[in-house]
Amino acid sequence: MSKRRPLRPTAGSGQPSSSNMNFRPGGPDITRGEARGTRPTAAPTSIREILVMGVIHLCKKTIFFNTDLKVALYLGSLFIISLIGDFLPFPKTYFARSDNLFNLYFVKVGWGWTLLFAVPFAVLSAYTITCGDMKRMLRHHFPRIVIATFFWFFWTKLFNIVETSYGRCTTKGFQSKSSCLKAGHLWQGFDISGHAFILIHSSLVLIEEARPIIKWETIKEHLRNELHNRSVSEKSSSNPLRNLNDEQIRSLQFLYTRLTPIIRTLFIGMAGLQLLWDIMLVGTMLYYHRMIEKVISGIIAILTWYFTYRFWYPTNGLLPEAPGNGLFYYQRENFPIRRPTHLHTSMPSGSSQSSASGQKANPNGSGQWSASRLSTQPTQQQQQQIPTFMGMPLFTNAKAATAAAGLLQAEKLKREQQQAGVDS
Repeated sequence: MSKRRPLRPTAGSGQPSSSNMNFRPGGPDITRGEARGTRPTAAPTSIREILVMGVIHLCKKTIFFNTDLKVALYLGSLFIISLIGDFLPFPKTYFARSDNLFNLYFVKVGWGWTLLFAVPFAVLSAYTITCGDMKRMLRHHFPRIVIATFFWFFWTKLFNIVETSYGRCTTKGFQSKSSCLKAGHLWQGFDISGHAFILIHSSLVLIEEARPIIKWETIKEHLRNELHNRSVSEKSSSNPLRNLNDEQIRSLQFLYTRLTPIIRTLFIGMAGLQLLWDIMLVGTMLYYHRMIEKVISGIIAILTWYFTYRFWYPTNGLLPEAPGNGLFYYQRENFPIRRPTHLHTSMPSGSSQSSASGQKANPNGSGQWSASRLSTQPTQQQQQQIPTFMGMPLFTNAKAATAAAGLLQAEKLKREQQQAGVDS
């Protein structure tokens, strides 16, 4: 076996230097050119952290189950199960009683339980991604909770008004619902299901308000890379924190470190509560109200959710903003890669056309993504000419990348010529 050659041969006789080592040297005397391409590595992950992330992953799978499909399941189940219950009554169990434990201490005060987890989660997550800007958090994010509470109060009161105004007592002589019930009689009216409404409304609010946790862990990586870029005076075209000033970066680093454990705990509670609401909804379908009353309440809850979280909040220029929007946007799937300029000269003409057309504005209000940023994404033809590993381009230095690309092209041409000779 031949002896391994050093990456950087000694420039002459004498004592071995750091350039004779088989790794990139470090230290304060390293120039920017020598250190280019290095990135700080993540800290070791503890067993506790791994277990927490496992629980978080499981909760994400539960609460972020396809929302559109979940809405369809809500409506379909309300109709089918309730219709079956109207004609074929289900066996009476403990959960059919109106004074059961879950109905008294959870459903009756369901919106209070929802606010118990949604309010601190929304406040802490929004305060973090706004880099400690309290005014922006109160103006751009907290109103969502106020609006959701308003709709809960408005619709439940309207349901009571409808039942009172369009009902009658089973015994003549009582004109109001209160007097009828006080006398021990029953009031028959169109009782739109408040149970179904509050359970669906609360579930959808929890799902939407929990969305900032998606890719929350990437903020730590973005912070590490951005601090590295600024330490070597290098401007990144892809890091979402690049437009933050130094004070905002310090604030974000402090808040993320301090508040992330609390945010994770609240998210686990939100996921568990949302699962409980789904289970309680099944009980409501089986035992309470008529089918039409439950379907109407479900439709109202879903329309309220769609109007606010799918139309109002995502609309640019309207407040409040959608959950997860802040001074930076960390939930994009892919960030554009800045390619070295020397590789553009070896590409065929027309291969560097901009792909910026049709791109949406940054949801955080920081303006359009410029064509110069998006045009640096390599096309399929360019990717075939650049050496890759696991689908990612290998960028070393200008000379090595150009030589590797040329070698790949030569080998490809040689194979094509050999194949053409065999076919002939």
